[in-house]
Amino acid sequence: MVKTLFSFGHGYSAQALAQLLVPQGWRVIGTTRSPEKFGLLRAQGVEPVAFPGGDLSALEQASHLLISAGPGEAGDPVLATLRDRITALAPRLDWAGYLSTTGVYGDKGGDWVDETTAPAPSTRRGAWRVQAEAEWRAIPGLPLHIFRLAGIYGPGRGPFAKVRAGTARRIIKDGQVFSRIHVEDIAQVILASMARPRPGAIYNVCDDNPAPPQEVIAHAAALLGLPPPPAEAFGTAEMTPMARSFYAESKRVKNDLIKTELGVTLRYPDYRSGLQALLEQEGLGSA
Repeated sequence: MVKTLFSFGHGYSAQALAQLLVPQGWRVIGTTRSPEKFGLLRAQGVEPVAFPGGDLSALEQASHLLISAGPGEAGDPVLATLRDRITALAPRLDWAGYLSTTGVYGDKGGDWVDETTAPAPSTRRGAWRVQAEAEWRAIPGLPLHIFRLAGIYGPGRGPFAKVRAGTARRIIKDGQVFSRIHVEDIAQVILASMARPRPGAIYNVCDDNPAPPQEVIAHAAALLGLPPPPAEAFGTAEMTPMARSFYAESKRVKNDLIKTELGVTLRYPDYRSGLQALLEQEGLGSA
């Protein structure tokens, strides 16, 4: 039987996974709220399905299920429609994955967290994720794996465009540090989990080098041969509430489990290697 992935909310990370699966002969079905994206998905070898409102009969053939649609104030959008029917609609699942966020750990003042650290979200978005994780884990018979993703970057989601345009900002907040992950490494972690299922598992997905955000921006500018944006103090910088909320949490995230259990070797173990690769993919090379 052809291995079949049904992907709810087939966005950036799911598309990177599909790029690995389709060449291996997988059937990949991805949902989107935007019918205008159907052509793009088909061009990537993915069968598009509208959700909500589309035909979900292909779930019956799914051997693998990925959920990357994020929750909002009203809760998880997939569970809102399918909570009591998901295992009945998808009776052949060998594996299910939920893409969550390291935001569930909250603010640790720059200290380290691992998968045994109790969630303690300090933002509304983090609290929504904790609730969604719990609701997905509560579904009987679902072979669920949870992936807590750090800040995602990759093609089309790097700092270079803003640095070139002069809109990048170097906000300085003492002690602030984030973990990050290249989207290609997210894909390979998920693929490794599919090959070694352990229902109930939780994995942190991040690189080896948590770093202050201003350091990353300065390095991106250096790669482009441009001066770094001027430093701005967090306390006095003009920022939207959304932008300011990203600085509400500071922590370092451990990634040992994806290495020891799943055997993953990160392609981009730090932001330096990841940014260099993005620049080379643009065809520009190092400045």
